[in-house]
Amino acid sequence: MTIAPDLAIRLRRADFNRALAQADLSAIAPILAPDALLVAGTDSAVISGRKAQLAAWKREFAMAGRLVYVRTPETVTMSPAFPLAFEHGAWRGDSAIGGATQASGIYTAKWRQFGSEWMIEAELYLTMA
Repeated sequence: MTIAPDLAIRLRRADFNRALAQADLSAIAPILAPDALLVAGTDSAVISGRKAQLAAWKREFAMAGRLVYVRTPETVTMSPAFPLAFEHGAWRGDSAIGGATQASGIYTAKWRQFGSEWMIEAELYLTMA
């Protein structure tokens, strides 16, 4: 059974959210393209490459009172010309202790299919609250 590409991307996002909640670097790694780029929502810090992102997540996971980030896709738009997609949605950072939302906003992510897997190539965040 073949899964529609937009559903495959939504499932990969759910896997990424679960990996963040569980502080599971080994589950995050295969979802990020080797040259994945992240632009943070508040300070526009650029984290370039899978290795750099995994190092940043490792630091985040070790912090006392860390946030658990959740991305909720609203739309996934597939390219009709290439194995590419854009995901748009809302994000939030909840306290790992107590679950209160500490930050939130909107995001967009660019996905590319590598073989049979969809991977994040770029993410751009905007902090709204």
